[in-house]
Amino acid sequence: MSGRRKICLVTAMAETTHGMRLARGVGAQCEKYGYDMVQFASMINLDFEQVNYVDGERRVYDLIGFGPFDGIVLDTVSLFYGNSDELTARLYKKIKEQTDAPVVCVGIPYGDLPTVDGSNEPMLRELCRHAIEVHGCRDICLLTGARGNHEAEQRLEIMLRAVEELGGRVRPEHIRYGDFWYTSGEQLARDIVSGKIAKPDAVIAASDHMALGLMQELSRLGREVPEYMVVLGFEANDVAALNRVPLTSVESNFTKCAADAVDYIRAAIEPEEPVLPYEPDLSDMLHIGSSCGCKADVNRYMETFRSKLYYTERNYTPDVFEDNIDIGLMMENYIPELLTSSQTPQECLMNIYLTTYVCSPYVNFFLCMRKDWLSDEADLNNTPLGDMEIAVAKSNNGMLDINKEEQKVSFDASLMLPQIFEEHDRPYVYYFTAVHFLDNTFGYAVLQREFKDIGKFNLVYRNWIRFVSNALEMVRSKNRFVVLSSHDKMTGLLNRRGMYDRLEKLLGRIQPGERLFVCVADMDGLKYINDNFGHHEGDFGIKLLGRAADAVKNKEDLCARTGGDEFVIAGLCRDFDREGYEKRFSAELDSLSRQAGKPYPITASIGIAVGEKDAPQDFENLFSKADEDMYRYKTERKKQRS
Repeated sequence: MSGRRKICLVTAMAETTHGMRLARGVGAQCEKYGYDMVQFASMINLDFEQVNYVDGERRVYDLIGFGPFDGIVLDTVSLFYGNSDELTARLYKKIKEQTDAPVVCVGIPYGDLPTVDGSNEPMLRELCRHAIEVHGCRDICLLTGARGNHEAEQRLEIMLRAVEELGGRVRPEHIRYGDFWYTSGEQLARDIVSGKIAKPDAVIAASDHMALGLMQELSRLGREVPEYMVVLGFEANDVAALNRVPLTSVESNFTKCAADAVDYIRAAIEPEEPVLPYEPDLSDMLHIGSSCGCKADVNRYMETFRSKLYYTERNYTPDVFEDNIDIGLMMENYIPELLTSSQTPQECLMNIYLTTYVCSPYVNFFLCMRKDWLSDEADLNNTPLGDMEIAVAKSNNGMLDINKEEQKVSFDASLMLPQIFEEHDRPYVYYFTAVHFLDNTFGYAVLQREFKDIGKFNLVYRNWIRFVSNALEMVRSKNRFVVLSSHDKMTGLLNRRGMYDRLEKLLGRIQPGERLFVCVADMDGLKYINDNFGHHEGDFGIKLLGRAADAVKNKEDLCARTGGDEFVIAGLCRDFDREGYEKRFSAELDSLSRQAGKPYPITASIGIAVGEKDAPQDFENLFSKADEDMYRYKTERKKQRS
């Protein structure tokens, strides 16, 4: 196991402005100290209305085993949703059961866990100063989140104090609670324009979304910002920069909070080592737009615009791949069509392997699938992840490359990903993401990157994972129809059609000196069992005989249920021990029968036929001979019993 320290970051919506800033803070300190950063995150808002899709995303948190980590950072701001702490409570319980490592919450306290609540006061005070001192505003309206919400109340308290100290005024009617979303701003706009509350000189919103909702609704009502009033936001996300009237906003302090969380952990796990604090620059955190009347920072908004632009005819040179893949590259290469056109599971996995270039830049990519993801019997929604395999791996550092069935690497899900615990020459960041269709979980993806590329986790990766998940579901459905047409539903073995489909491949592998053998097994006394114990017991006997037949065959042999209680095994051999094979079959069936403990024995009659060496191998002829041999055997046994 690697001796490198590992910090676990548990968050949600990793590609959002909040998620990226949090990862940057944790990543900056982990890189300084030589720690690996391992991030587990949903790719969507946990309040998303499609509940069964959210359930699938939430399975990534079930995967986490906290024991191997040296420290844990919980982003309680994003893990709380709809004012619910259900997910945080579940994670808290797992942490208490699995580890004594230091755990830190970021932003919102929970239970007895320490919280790094690096104050946003300098940033919020700067917003208030900008409105009052730069633009001469006096009457200020403050719009915050839900009443009782920790962040909402804290931000409101800071702004109230700052406005008072700067000589501004906040009337009681201008203290507004909302939901941190567009709707709160829209309602405030209607209340102001209708005269329900007095028009303030400026509105300072505790989130960009609320400020944007206000501006957009004012525009719809015929009032334009900044002429009608000054509007400022908080968080400085990309949506604020891309608004028709760019929003003046300030970044939150979550990068610093996240960095401080790692410093707290370092002091606990390596008290003898120095702590190297992360120092943000406030002058770089205030982003000037035109919503306050200032001249917008054009360079910043053009940079944001370019990062979101959908190119259709871009020159994709090597440096573009090293910089960041855009959504245009993925869509214009028709990757969704390539993935969903896959006809077989292995072809789908190969197409996933071939399209991993859109995850660039990366060190390694791993697709970890539960072994039973194709099974029609498996409950992919409710059963825990257990037996896993790395089904696809694409490496840019020579670690592991997997794109074929025989290359797959098996492991238990409790290990999460064995490769992160191997020795490596530098620290890395690992992103864990659920791979699922609605609430059916197939497994998870792991993207390994260098810390210099930590800011390049974007909507391209999120949507590529969606396309991968949809393609896996589609090929799973196709495979189900293939299996139903070629396999016996009761036993899971090949049916007669499936046997003949596979027989051609079997005979195509025959080598000089090899010959074909056919074994036919027919259950004894099925009518007796049905008449005396019920047909369900007869079915049990048929399944048991199928298990015995499947157990004695070699890996490359065919095993099929060709009739009600008749089974066929066919394979290739050089020398065939007929007596030994019969004894092995009978012993396996006898063992299973005794383990079942039924009030009746489950036995079978067996017939075997073997082809001639260096002669054409005629399956139908051998099948008939084996069948005749089986009936002779059955008849002789009946005579012996009578």
